[in-house]
Amino acid sequence: MADVQQALRIVVVAPDNLVPDPSDTSAWLEAERSRSLRIGLLQAGYNIVAVLPADMFLPDQLAQIQPDLVIVDAQSQARDTLEHVVLATRDDRRPIVLFTDDEDTSHVRDAIAAGVTAYVVAGLATARIKPVLDVAMARFQVEESLRRELASAKAQLQERKVIERAKGLLMSRQGLGEEEAYARLRRAAMDKKLRIAELAQRMLDAADLLG
Repeated sequence: MADVQQALRIVVVAPDNLVPDPSDTSAWLEAERSRSLRIGLLQAGYNIVAVLPADMFLPDQLAQIQPDLVIVDAQSQARDTLEHVVLATRDDRRPIVLFTDDEDTSHVRDAIAAGVTAYVVAGLATARIKPVLDVAMARFQVEESLRRELASAKAQLQERKVIERAKGLLMSRQGLGEEEAYARLRRAAMDKKLRIAELAQRMLDAADLLG
């Protein structure tokens, strides 16, 4: 498992003020817990490839680094940080795990709905990190599989609708029966080395153009 963990490329999105004014107790505590999280990840054998602030450059940086997993380390600004991270991973989905000490969990549901894979409140003990990330990765893989299956089912349904419309067009304009219309579509698709749905869509586009 250690080899798997080392191969897992992790980006940590953390407060950029990692060396705060010692007189600012809140900022100091946040910086300390942020360091503790990164130390815990390293002790658990994970490969941290970058620590980035949640700013306008985050989408481009994540696109360039292409991490396997994003860990969000946030406290009082958890909502704003999550918005940046979710936006940054919207078009290139990857698991997102939030570690926070903020006990206001009123926006957990929204965070999960927006794409956060795991939302962990308090408890940054090193022993807890690996199980959390293992579950997050497994959950993300299951969700992505279901997402792909749903997208495939929708695409197949849309293709069937296109084929049915093309069959109907042939039936009405050339007086063909349903089976004969489908057979003609299939033969034409084979001749042109196209999928039936592609040929059907081209035929419908041409019919719309010609009126």
